[in-house]
Amino acid sequence: MPDPTLSPYDYRTLAAFRFALRGFLSFSEAAARASGGDTATMSQLADFLILRHNSTVGLIDRLEAAKLVARTPDPDDRRRVLVRLTAAGERCLADLSAIHFAELERIRSELQSLLDRMNARP
Repeated sequence: MPDPTLSPYDYRTLAAFRFALRGFLSFSEAAARASGGDTATMSQLADFLILRHNSTVGLIDRLEAAKLVARTPDPDDRRRVLVRLTAAGERCLADLSAIHFAELERIRSELQSLLDRMNARP
């Protein structure tokens, strides 16, 4: 049950935390767009990315056109398609991951400050 005794301070803290998270997500999406293994099924990818199946297929279409992923039939179930990173996709993922870790380091103190504010609420 939500705590009905949230103060204006609590609301400001939550808003600031959401703003910081949205900033990171926006950064993440922009970094992924700017960048120009193992296998997973479309359903697994859709679940992991919190996307609908058709949106995931469209994303994989674009990644495949950019030669970042490849599709293969599932040898255990020919109705399913497996998706794997290509060598170019692995390099892109490594580059994006390094950029994301750097961004998290950059905003670490801000996020920690917001979490501290939540712990210190009156």
